[in-house]
Amino acid sequence: MNELWISNSYAKINLGLNVLERLPNGYHTIETGFCFIEWNDRINVQPAAAMELVMSDEKIPVDDSNLIVKAIKLLQEKAGLRDQYRIYVEKNIPAGAGLGGGSSNAATILRMVNKIANLGLSVDDLAKMGKELGADVPFFIHGNPGFGTGLGDEIEPLDIQPDAYIVTAFPNIESKTPEAYEHVYPNPEPDFSLKNVLLNDPIEDWSFLLKNDLETSVFPRHQLVGNMKDQFYDFGASYASMSGSGSSVFGIFQQDFVAIDAYESFHRLGYLANITRPGFKPDTGVYRKEI
Repeated sequence: MNELWISNSYAKINLGLNVLERLPNGYHTIETGFCFIEWNDRINVQPAAAMELVMSDEKIPVDDSNLIVKAIKLLQEKAGLRDQYRIYVEKNIPAGAGLGGGSSNAATILRMVNKIANLGLSVDDLAKMGKELGADVPFFIHGNPGFGTGLGDEIEPLDIQPDAYIVTAFPNIESKTPEAYEHVYPNPEPDFSLKNVLLNDPIEDWSFLLKNDLETSVFPRHQLVGNMKDQFYDFGASYASMSGSGSSVFGIFQQDFVAIDAYESFHRLGYLANITRPGFKPDTGVYRKEI
């Protein structure tokens, strides 16, 4: 019997994002709260005669630019991976959405192949490897909400998953991360301590205390993204923000019926959307199925 391995690859949102400094190499130091949403891709891995990557969305390249391909090459180079696999990704998380879909896929593949091939790498080993693929890959490796500093790659586990409903909507616009950062004005001394706000202040106060610095860069070029944030408040969100470098926008809702109404409204308007339960915890398990 052949075997099939299955795992879900979850998206993230950013609870506040302060851009602190522009570094000489063009990167930026930031601080941000990372938490998970239920929007996920499903990844299937099967042993095969040759390595193959198949995406359900044929617009997504499967060449060396794909983070999954890069993750496999890293395992071959650093962990001695010799086995070959057919990897199929059922894509649900939109690309260019600020939800970390590519990074999440890479982290999930590192976790899956480590288990399937018995490579014996620890979570810290995988996180260190993942850091070479992208700043937020270590967050997805650990699978816990946390506070990101440095380039967003230094993650302090922090219990900041909102105990409320999160509705996330994609405005059908791809936002390029380099472009978002190119036009941002760093501020090394934010008005409020982001970590303190996330840990101590009620969600209904976040609209006065939290901000995503990249909104001032993205909204003038993609007006629809800013309009979508306004819509979330119109629909009754306690707090709304763009996630990461955009273009997705999310709203946090205290009541289920208000969240469901917002979710359904975005669907009716023709946007991809997702609703996440209060206190959501992602299932990062890797499951084997005989076929």
